[in-house]
Amino acid sequence: MVSSFSEQQLLPLRAALLDRLRELGWREGDNLEFDLRLAKPMSSSLSEASASLVQRQPDLLIAQGSPTLEAMRKYSGAIPVVFLLVADPVELGVVASLSHPGGSLTGFTNFELAVGGKWVDLLKAVDTTIERIVLIANPDNNTSAPFARQIESDGRETGVNVQTIYVGDAGEIERAIRGAGGLPRAGLMTLPDSLPILHQDLIVSLTNELRIPSIHPFRSFPTSGALMSYGLDFPELFREVASYADRILRGTKPADLPVQAPTKFELVINLKTAKLLGIEVPPALLASADEAIE
Repeated sequence: MVSSFSEQQLLPLRAALLDRLRELGWREGDNLEFDLRLAKPMSSSLSEASASLVQRQPDLLIAQGSPTLEAMRKYSGAIPVVFLLVADPVELGVVASLSHPGGSLTGFTNFELAVGGKWVDLLKAVDTTIERIVLIANPDNNTSAPFARQIESDGRETGVNVQTIYVGDAGEIERAIRGAGGLPRAGLMTLPDSLPILHQDLIVSLTNELRIPSIHPFRSFPTSGALMSYGLDFPELFREVASYADRILRGTKPADLPVQAPTKFELVINLKTAKLLGIEVPPALLASADEAIE
């Protein structure tokens, strides 16, 4: 498996995947060898990790994220690949269709573009004074532009001006966030991408320092101190990946396994951060949260 999440962030997800594999009869050191390669979310690092893994000629590859899958496809050949967190794999040319992927790749899509409107609505619901949102996006992720266009459109429909800023490193992220901090009634949003995950601590510390309400796709952000997240139940997703891996290892062709869309989402709100930002979370929104961090 190749992932651009950090080791700490991946620990519970790796555990969920291996726990499910054990339930299905696969045990490390017995009939399973699990090789995890962590890479930075840049094409060179992802390509190097993918190439070194493919050289081992594994029975199955797992690719987390669109950039990782793009890198892995250059080397995987006929080795079956289960992907996850890949937005619109048909548009990317990864599979022929969601129901009949064909070839040697199948897996689980990322967020649908329509979820961007939900992020805008939630940020506006937690702080009704918000009039603009700075959206941080990774230019190297080919799903960033369509996601940004959708969120900008959703913002216009609700009277919120969404400004997309493409960033590639910590310095550019800091400039974007400090720019948001200089705007009145502004919030901040990140896209589902490994780049903000890599710089999560920086994003959380700056948004709190500058008193900027923010929303993110990953629950690791509010658990680290950001205001809120609305995203996938990641441990459950990794368990589903394990189930697909089991079926392929037992002889099912990837072409016969439909690409599945996420169905379970969770809202996490950090109440301590809300207090820091001077925000009183509306009772109805708090009641709808899957987790409220005190």
